[in-house]
Amino acid sequence: MNGLNYKIKVIDNFLNQKDFRDICNVNLGNDFDSNFKVFHNEINNDGIIKCSIQENLLKRIHKNYFQIAMDILNELNPKKTKLYEYSDFTIIVTKKNSNFPIHDDTPNKLLSGVIYLYPENNSGTTFYNDVNGSNKTTINWKPNRGVFFSRIEKETWHSYQGDGLNNRIALIYNLNTNKIKEVYAIENKNYFFGNFRFKINPHLFKYFKKTI
Repeated sequence: MNGLNYKIKVIDNFLNQKDFRDICNVNLGNDFDSNFKVFHNEINNDGIIKCSIQENLLKRIHKNYFQIAMDILNELNPKKTKLYEYSDFTIIVTKKNSNFPIHDDTPNKLLSGVIYLYPENNSGTTFYNDVNGSNKTTINWKPNRGVFFSRIEKETWHSYQGDGLNNRIALIYNLNTNKIKEVYAIENKNYFFGNFRFKINPHLFKYFKKTI
């Protein structure tokens, strides 16, 4: 896509109308001082692992979109499908003047996805070919647009931010694994150095990422 070194899958109207409405209606509150407010949920085919929203909604979302997500992963990085263990559904509120810097995602994420929720207008997700921001490619914001990719160590660089006018609310949908060594083997990357980046304090990571 536009000269990027990796593939991105964009699907408009990703969620059906009822699911989109119900997720948008989750009460997120307004009482937070940090740049981001996170509602983290984990589930697999055996049941809920962690839940911060309505359990029936989490179960429904997993049931309705799991196979779709697996098909996307099989399209983007088929060797990783066998590593799947659980799904991560996280609603993230990004304050209007906040930004998440360029990063390449942690190796536990087999498929990384975001579904834009609301408001009607905001900033999308920007992808790059390197940590310095070359070949900038932005997938514009559109409510219920899903954007997916399969992370690769030090290759799938991306960032996002608020638009300066309104808070940005999005649903993160990741297919995850704990089989980190196998991830690095598939990516043909160094497990020792990669896992060090994965484990290091996230506040330090943004300063070390250019040299590690």
